[in-house]
Amino acid sequence: MLRERGDMNASDLRDKTPDELRDQLVQLKKEAFNLRFQQATGQMESTSRMRSVRRDVARVKTILNEKAAAAATTE
Repeated sequence: MLRERGDMNASDLRDKTPDELRDQLVQLKKEAFNLRFQQATGQMESTSRMRSVRRDVARVKTILNEKAAAAATTE
């Protein structure tokens, strides 16, 4: 199955630092906002992109929470 341009693997995200993940999260949220705006104005080309962005946001948040939990247990 081919991946769209923004889909990401959880294993790729685990290699990133928490700061990089936060930056990625900000970018994804901006993209989600822009997609919602496009949908409202009827300019949206790919409706499936909204779903993949939402899932990517959830994926990044999950990895951030895992890293935070791991850091809390090692202290």
